Amino acid sequence: MPCKDGTGPLGQGPMTGRGFGRCGRGMRRSAGYCRGFGYGAASLTQEEREKLLEAELEDLEAEKKAVESQLERLKAKN
Repeated sequence: MPCKDGTGPLGQGPMTGRGFGRCGRGMRRSAGYCRGFGYGAASLTQEEREKLLEAELEDLEAEKKAVESQLERLKAKN
């Protein structure tokens, strides 16, 4: 979290990032998963890989919504 001020990575508040920080689910860190590169993923079961990919997709969709929201607010100010 930038500045360690509780605002999250985009100023949207806590728990709004991708889960890589100490407030995240910790799934990526424990499984060695990082943005689709799959480090250490060979030891995971098919079901575990599916769950991780689904969680990654949810995080990416939430991040996309946050970026779209910020973009809309910037456009509204102009």
